Order: sequence, then C-alpha cells, then structure tokens
Amino acid sequence: MVSTSGVQPGQVAGPRQGRRWYGRVGSSFAVLALVGMLGIVPPAHADNLDDKAATLQQQADDAASALEFVDTGIAKSAADLVTYQGQLPGAQAALADAQNRVGAATAQVNSLAARVDLAEQSKDKITAQMALDAKKAAETKSRIGQIAAQSYKAGGIPANLALILGVGNNGDLANSIDLAEQAMRSQNAALEQLTNQTATNQNAQARLAAVEVEIKNLKAQAEAALQAEQAARDQAAAKKATVDKLISDSAAINAKLEAQKPAIQAKMKLVEQQQQAVAAQIAERQRKEREAAAAAAKAEAERIAQEKAAAEKAAGNNDYVPPPYVPPAPGNPSAFGLQHPFAGIPITSGFGWRQTPPGTIDFNGTGGYVHTGIDFGAPCGTPVYAAAAGTVVFAGWDVWGGGNGVKITHGVIQGNALLTAYYHNTSVQVSVGQHVNRGQLIAYSGGTGNSTGCHAHFETWLNGVAVDPMTLL
Repeated sequence: MVSTSGVQPGQVAGPRQGRRWYGRVGSSFAVLALVGMLGIVPPAHADNLDDKAATLQQQADDAASALEFVDTGIAKSAADLVTYQGQLPGAQAALADAQNRVGAATAQVNSLAARVDLAEQSKDKITAQMALDAKKAAETKSRIGQIAAQSYKAGGIPANLALILGVGNNGDLANSIDLAEQAMRSQNAALEQLTNQTATNQNAQARLAAVEVEIKNLKAQAEAALQAEQAARDQAAAKKATVDKLISDSAAINAKLEAQKPAIQAKMKLVEQQQQAVAAQIAERQRKEREAAAAAAKAEAERIAQEKAAAEKAAGNNDYVPPPYVPPAPGNPSAFGLQHPFAGIPITSGFGWRQTPPGTIDFNGTGGYVHTGIDFGAPCGTPVYAAAAGTVVFAGWDVWGGGNGVKITHGVIQGNALLTAYYHNTSVQVSVGQHVNRGQLIAYSGGTGNSTGCHAHFETWLNGVAVDPMTLL
C-alpha cells in the first residue's frame, strides 16, 4: 500500500499511545478483507505540519483500533503501515527538495570555479604585462641615462651621439645643433614615455592587488560552497535512506498482513459471533428489566385504581369505572443523571461509524466499522468512577478481549433501561452484585485485553442498543 513512484530511497514511527478497542458489539464486523496492496494512502490535508502529524496519528490509531479486538500484533502492524504510508509523501518531497539543494550547490560551486579561473587568467595577463612594462621602463631609463651622460662629458653633443640616437654618423659637425635638438626631443620623449610607463605600472599593480583579493575571496566562497554541496549531498542521502526504508517496511508489512489474511478472517468471524452474543445478553437483560419495571408500574397503577374505585363506591358512586391502564411513554434518558467518568481527559476515538483508512482494512466491503463506545486517552492507573448509581453485573476478566472490565446496570427510569461498561482496566475495585453510588471508584484504567496501549473504553447501552455516551453525559 505504498507508492514507489518518484524516488527510490524510512523513518519509523514512534510508539503510539491511547490505542482503542473498537466495536466490541458492532454488527458491522464481518469478513475482513485486506485490499489495495501497495496502494496510495492520501496525505493529510491539514494546513500546517502539526495538524498533518495529528491527522496521521489519528489514522494510525484508527487502523490499530479497528483490529485490536482481533489481535494486538496485527493491530500494530496495521497502524505502522498507515504511519509509513502517511510519512512517505512528505519524505519523498523532502528528498526532492534535498536533491534540488544539491543541484543548486553544485551550480554555485561550478560558477565560483569558473570565476576563479577567469580571475587567475586576468592575474596572469596583468603579471605578464607588468613584466613587459618593467622591461620597457628599464630600457627607457637606460637610454635617458646614456644621453645625459654623454652630454655632460662632452659639454655638448658628442660625435657618437647619432649612434646613441640611432642615426647615421656622417661626421658633419655643422649638424651638431640639430643633433642636440634631436637629442633633447628624444630625451623629453623618453621621459614622457617613462612617466606613462610608471603610471601604467602603478595602475597594473593596483589591478593585480584587486585581482588577488578577488581570487582569495572567490576561493573562500568556493570552499564554503563545496562544503555546502557536500552537506546537501549528505542530507539527500539521508532522505533517500528514509524513503527507501518507508517503502521497504511498508512492503514487508503488506506481505505479512496478506499472509495472515485467512487467519484474520477466521478470527474476525469468531469475534463477530462473540460480540453478537454479548449484545444479545445485554439486550435480553434490559428487556427483562424493562418488562419487570413495566409490570410493577402496571400493578401499582391498578392498585391505585382499585383503591380509588373502592373509595368511590364507599362514597355511593356505584357508576364509577376505573380508566384502562395506559403505559407511559419512555421519558428522557437524562433522568439517569450520568456524570462523566473521565472528566478532563480528551477523547481519542468517538462513537459510531468509522471510515477505515483507504487501502488498509476494509470491513465487509464497506470500508468502515462501528465503534460502540468512546475511548479516552487515560494513562494507566487513572481512577475510573461509576457514571451513575447502580448494581455491578460484571466485574473481572472479559474473555472477548476487553481485559479487566466492569458492567453496571442502572435499572429502569421512566421506561428506559441503562447499562454502562468500562474496559481495559489495570484493576477492578468492585464485585458482582455490589451496589455502587454515582462517582464511586470502580477501577483503574490500563491497557489489558486486546489493547496496544493505555486508554479507557466506555460504553452506554440504552434499551438493548449501544448509544453515544456523549448524548447521555
């Protein structure tokens, strides 16, 4: 029941608390069918992560509760399966996000590497140009030095000045003035060239320093990017391992449940028969209680009618005829005055029809089941109080999976018969036949019987039918 589309490579769900024992007497528990092997469980549609986690936990608890009365091991497997399935979409999304981060980190590393390479090339060009400029400057300085030296020694323009200036020597002293002017111009040009070369060299040095700083910064960024890329790859690997484990664990549980399907179906049928027997016993008890109460009420009404007829006759009214007895309509069940047996403790599973998580457990082909009571998330050892005054008709171990249980009949009030039941207790503090008062301690909650965790299961039976306790409290 897990989709393997998308990514290939689980985070195992933590321990669950408050497992519930569903539908002890619900007639909807028929043949169990495990359907949709490796199907998709839709993710929770809550608006935030906390709501999604709570929804997934509720789905897992529902799956476990649906099978607790059959087998706690199978119930846990079903809950784990729902948990793994519910976690898989999120794990796949996290993996995709991690893989995207790897791609982005790799692109940044490559970009920085290319920028470092360009900066290194620029540095090489600047360095080469600086070497060439330095050579030219040295040559210019040498030329200026030669001109100055010869001029100083000769007191004028020497005969070999033309050689220094790069012109032919024709020995014509008449041209000395021209040569001197040419030398001066050459010297001035060389000085200007040297000045320009010096400025160029200084600019190049500044550029070189800037490039070296850029290279240093880029290499630091590249190193950080490489570390980020490795971290992203590690995270992606971990996410992939989580997805892989979720898929693997879900497939293993699917196979386990599929292999146990015949045994589960057989036990389901037996449990259904047992539950129907319990329901029949309660219905029969309450039928007798109501009949006895109705007979007593009728007898009392007839006694009162006879007394009135005798009084009328004694008064000389021989024509008086007592009216026929008409049984009153049942009154409001609130007349029992039930108090909350677990005030302040949250409900973990309500009463009534429960839709099973898609792709897991499908009862009788309907995809749901009836929860005939309410489960409260009571820790083990929580005091359990009688919801109303009555007589204990059962106290001890419930062979049908309820663990240490208590049943109290509250008799008949205004034509209604009421019985309350309390299951999975750690211990029972009352005995059969004992009268208990409203609010009296009768047990301590627990996780006995077919239960995968501490909780309290509370049922109310009105006139032979299981009803929602919250309508009576």
